[in-house]
Amino acid sequence: MPRTNFNELLEAGVHFGHLKRKWNPKMAPYIFMEKNGIHIIDLHKTIVKLDEAANALKQIAKSGRKVLFVATKKQAKDIVSDRVNAINMPYVTERWPGGMLTNFPTIRKAVKKMTSIDKMVTDGTFDNMSKRERLQVTRQRAKLEKNLGSISDLTRLPAAMFVVDISKEHIAVREAKRLNIPVFAIVDTNSNPNDVDFPIPANDDASKSILLIIDTVCKAIEEGLDERKMEREKEGAGKEGAGKEKKPKDSAKALKKEPAKKVAEEDLDEDVEDEDEEIVDDVETSDEGDSEDED
Repeated sequence: MPRTNFNELLEAGVHFGHLKRKWNPKMAPYIFMEKNGIHIIDLHKTIVKLDEAANALKQIAKSGRKVLFVATKKQAKDIVSDRVNAINMPYVTERWPGGMLTNFPTIRKAVKKMTSIDKMVTDGTFDNMSKRERLQVTRQRAKLEKNLGSISDLTRLPAAMFVVDISKEHIAVREAKRLNIPVFAIVDTNSNPNDVDFPIPANDDASKSILLIIDTVCKAIEEGLDERKMEREKEGAGKEGAGKEKKPKDSAKALKKEPAKKVAEEDLDEDVEDEDEEIVDDVETSDEGDSEDED
């Protein structure tokens, strides 16, 4: 079942492309027609590509890996930060820091610097600084939070990257390709769809169009996270059940041992009774012998 329908895409203006003179010929398979000098995107193909991308992102989220969202356009900043933050995924909505992926250890050092400043505030070191030093550290902390605060939980390279406009974010796309990180992207008629692994032909300028696609993708990731959580709960329940099943087995072994003990005790009792009878017979025969001698 498709995650969205033709009417929703039409109402959001997903079908509007760029001017004909700005088009990229490699987008020809996804263009339906040209009207008033503007290319119209084929929404049927958009639905297919969006479902394909959403299913792939769902599997990535289900495996427990991270997806990095990149959207520095003014129209997409707030949409991405609000919606992606709700599913606890990393995102970049300010300027893309060059070398963020290819020079990831250095970026991690900057993030650790931010946490060390927070530690200085809590342990009292911040209070012992001069007013000028405190101001410098505070400004540095604010700058780091603005650029890297949204990726503070990204401890290793992401499993995939979602880009809103690959023409604007060409540096990010290039870094991801260099590291063989799969790229999912909203691709307009002025972009090259061959630069990404999962292109979604759509309008990347209208806020409604961006909101609809980001919302669809985030719901797919949320489904993957929920399925992962359910599988973990089932595994935990299965381990608890396995632990409980061992106890009846032990009791069964005890029950099996008890009859054996009882049988052994009964055999001993019978042996004792037989010995008693033999002793009684010996006593009686000896008594009879004594009486005959007396006669």
